[in-house]
Formats: sequence, C-alpha cells, structure tokens
Amino acid sequence: MKNIQLQRASTSKELQEIITLQQQNVSNAISAEEKKKEGFVTLRHTFELLEQMNNACPHCIAKANDTVIGYALVMKPSFKDTIEALEPLFDEIQNLVPQHKNYLIMGQICISKEYRGLGIFRKLYHFFKEELSYQFDCLITEVASINTRSLNAHQAVGFRTLKTYQEQDITWHIMIWDWA
Repeated sequence: MKNIQLQRASTSKELQEIITLQQQNVSNAISAEEKKKEGFVTLRHTFELLEQMNNACPHCIAKANDTVIGYALVMKPSFKDTIEALEPLFDEIQNLVPQHKNYLIMGQICISKEYRGLGIFRKLYHFFKEELSYQFDCLITEVASINTRSLNAHQAVGFRTLKTYQEQDITWHIMIWDWA
C-alpha cells in the first residue's frame, strides 16, 4: 500500500479516470450478485459537470502508479439544481441540517475492485476530513439501503443516519459525519 497517494484532483486526466472508474461500477453495469457483494455507484457524471464540481472544490482521489484507483467526489450545496436525481436529497437536507451548518455533500465514493479491502475507503474519507474540516462542519451523503456494503462502510467511518426516505422503490439513508 506504500505506492498509494491521496491528493486532490487537479488534471483532466484524473477527472477522466474518475469517469472510467465510475462507469465500471455503476449499478446498471454490474450483476446483482456483484452489487450485493461489492457495492455500486448510482449516478454517472459528465466530464463537464465533474470539472465544474472540481473547480468549486477539488475532489479527493487515491492514485497508484499514476492512475486514479479511488475517488470521493466533493459537491458544494450550490450544485443542488444540477443533478435531478439528487433533488430529493437536497430538499430533505434543508429540513434536517441547521442553516448555520456549513456542509459539503459527498457526491460519490468508489474504490477500484483490485484495491478494495486495503483500507483505502477509510483513508480517503479521513483525507477528505483532513483537507476540508477547517472550512466545513460536516459531510452529508445518501446511501441506498440495498447497497449494504456501502451503508456498513459509511457507518464504520463515523457517519450516522439522519433520516431514511422512500424515492420510487428505493429506501435512501441520508447520512451525516459531524466534524465540529
């Protein structure tokens, strides 16, 4: 694990590698068995949106051999009208999080299959906190109940569920990791 570096995304190549990793792990690209065992990501981002998000607050990435092998997407609340699928999350956050709290949305986290089980998920989140806790009070995300691997991993890092809600046929957990 000594060859893995944690850093903030800064190049177009890194953003493109995030998209490639995302496409390999999006729920409709993997089997039901793999979803249950390995977890999955729900959304696909365009390069343009990923770049806009990165320009506002650079994403946290893990690299090995100069290739992105994990990422944690950073999303400021100002992006609430940008991704239609996240509108219910932002609506709920307005009712759950006190207005004085300065928060970030963890837009998505993913580790390459070959690097899972090495603690990179946890290290990436702690890097995220180290890099951003001086500016923000907490980190908020949402995880589908059916994504048990992700749900358990988020709880192990320190996230707690603020609320669950139903959107179509999926139960979502809105989770918070308080830093203050």
